[in-house]
Amino acid sequence: MRKTRKKAKSFGAVAAWVLALSLSGWLRAAELQAVKLNPPDLKRGLPFMQALSVKASAREYSEKELSLQDLSDLLWAADGINRPAENKSTASSAMNAHDIRIYVFMKEGVYLYDPPKHELAPVLAGDYRAQILIARPPRPAAAPPPPGAPATGVTPPAPASASTPPPPPPAPSNPPIQIILVSDSERFRMGTPEMKREMGALDAGIVSQNISLFCAATGLKTRPRASVDKARIKDLLKLADSQNIFLNHPVGYAK
Repeated sequence: MRKTRKKAKSFGAVAAWVLALSLSGWLRAAELQAVKLNPPDLKRGLPFMQALSVKASAREYSEKELSLQDLSDLLWAADGINRPAENKSTASSAMNAHDIRIYVFMKEGVYLYDPPKHELAPVLAGDYRAQILIARPPRPAAAPPPPGAPATGVTPPAPASASTPPPPPPAPSNPPIQIILVSDSERFRMGTPEMKREMGALDAGIVSQNISLFCAATGLKTRPRASVDKARIKDLLKLADSQNIFLNHPVGYAK
């Protein structure tokens, strides 16, 4: 009888411990609150042609967090509602489907941009920015010129000896936010799955261009990337099969 009671107490203690862990995880996720964004500043930024003249892809970023105003303006420029009476946004979409979902990975967690409310809805607590990327392989060394080729005036570097290991690639900088563009094909009223995917890719490209132009006009840095771990992102965000991951935009200040 005593052994039975001890087992029952032991089982109860284990169950309580597991419940406490699960509740603590839930509470950590619940601590991530919605972020109400500022109204967009419609008077900032370079004129359009000047923005095009400085538009470039960045590969290094400061880890300084974006200000709330910069984040607010960035997301509104990406796909914010600019004509509320018509439910139209800054980015065109096929069939006015509003199929693009903008997920924002930040240090404290992952959020989903809600254009009608102009706020960030919490999705997942925790820093997953570095876990969703696929590192680019190092560029191969240039091949030596063929015999008899004219000299270019540039002396090639001496080949490394077999015993000298190649230098490690530079550590990537960690921008304050990583944006993931996802198209929900269920938003389209008609079309084959292939057509819906194609329309979603085009819509993601339009939002991507808005992000790039806004950053060029305001001094922020970004670049569109397709090298992301789609399986990892789909698992983290609990995406449906109808939701297609297309592009990533790291965004930050100049390093």
